[in-house]
Amino acid sequence: MRQLIVDTETTGLEPSEGHRIIEIGCVEVVERQLTKANFHRYLQPDREIDAGAVAVHGISNAFLADKPRFAEIAEELIEYLRGAELVIHNAAFDVGFLNHELSQWRADAPRIEDICTVVDSLALARKRHPGQRNSLDALCRRYEIDNTRRDLHGALLDAEILADVYLAMTGGQVSLALGSESNSDRRDGRTEAGSSPRRVRKDRPALRIVRATEREQSAHRARLEAIDAHSQGSCVWLSLSNATAQERAQD
Repeated sequence: MRQLIVDTETTGLEPSEGHRIIEIGCVEVVERQLTKANFHRYLQPDREIDAGAVAVHGISNAFLADKPRFAEIAEELIEYLRGAELVIHNAAFDVGFLNHELSQWRADAPRIEDICTVVDSLALARKRHPGQRNSLDALCRRYEIDNTRRDLHGALLDAEILADVYLAMTGGQVSLALGSESNSDRRDGRTEAGSSPRRVRKDRPALRIVRATEREQSAHRARLEAIDAHSQGSCVWLSLSNATAQERAQD
């Protein structure tokens, strides 16, 4: 299966108000392996970027002044996307913008749904974690994905992070080959999600140790004795508990 983890950055929130895509980032995953055959373009929108959008992604009109327009990369993008399964966080937003750009480029241009299938990773996360926060940052914390590079949003960076999150959310451990060469050449030193044990962060908070109270220990003992009486002295837990108590007394 060929999957593309996709993200975009835009001049604003609504394509119906004339807002445009200014960055497209796609990360290719084939059979749950990152291939590095990615697609990344900055685009000249021919309009001002909303201040609120600049605060999110940090991309300025001055930076985009010499970048190509969507029409110049449209055919290349379509061929890259064609036949793939797109994984997008809050897919309606990005697909809406992509379809708008395609319609502005050519009247007979295909829609994204005509050339790809689309999976909304936000809807998937909400199904798996109902009632919890499921933003990309929240999912990074939940699945212990490093997102420390994400000071600002960026289409390619967010797509790379979402790829790690999606693989962890949908597969868990996918390989028993720990530290294999195919997973050791990531430029950031990390392996694909599920290919090796996760490292525990050194700055993690200390684990809280909750010990049973005397009342809870007494209730536990009474329950074991009741089981032992009912089973005619066959309560293994009580035997182990007695043995442990004797060992401690000897120490």
